[in-house]
Amino acid sequence: MADQKKDEEQEKGFVVRDKRFSAKKEEEDVRPKEEAREEEPPAETSKEEPLPEINFINFMLSLSTSALIQLGEIQDPMTKETVKNLPLAKQTIDLIGMLTEKTKGNLSPDEERLMEQILYDLRMRYVKAAT
Repeated sequence: MADQKKDEEQEKGFVVRDKRFSAKKEEEDVRPKEEAREEEPPAETSKEEPLPEINFINFMLSLSTSALIQLGEIQDPMTKETVKNLPLAKQTIDLIGMLTEKTKGNLSPDEERLMEQILYDLRMRYVKAAT
């Protein structure tokens, strides 16, 4: 009886080993150092500007800027190209509209005015771009 209980305890016991971190370390060690040097950004781009404060207004301005890029109004900062993507612009504008509806009554007067102005401006630009 004691042997059976001992066997059950041994069967129930298990060991969990998290190999995620050690596997990443091994991959990094295997990679040649020359290859790692090539991936480093040039010294000019390593000077990063501080990121803007995270708040609702900056979030809406970010979405608005994305819509302007998709409307072809301003160039994409990554590719330096100006490309129209009206379906994506419409989706972004609709997203801003949905956020406006869902946040009604929870915004400051300044935030409400900004949302109305952004939506009006983007919708007019979309109509102009679509025709």
